Amino acid sequence: MSKLSEQDIEKKLLRFPDWEYYENAIHAEFEFDNFRDCFSAMSRIAFECEALNHHPEWTNIYNILSISLSTHDADGVTNKDFQLAEAIEMIVEVQE
Repeated sequence: MSKLSEQDIEKKLLRFPDWEYYENAIHAEFEFDNFRDCFSAMSRIAFECEALNHHPEWTNIYNILSISLSTHDADGVTNKDFQLAEAIEMIVEVQE
């Protein structure tokens, strides 16, 4: 999987308003009503990560989930990151 150019990343991000590109990764932060809802979303996201064999760097503090996606093998952002971001968006959207 090849690394995307900054221009390609910015273009793709137009479809992902909750995400930003910096430090060689795409990042998003999601707020839930409570810890249970946040953890539930994380569990569902984990299944998608396993299915895609692509795993985020993420942190959870109470009801806030912060996610960073990059493809370490490509040393940057690839289409695989956007594929996972799309799956994450669908999971988070259902939670809301």
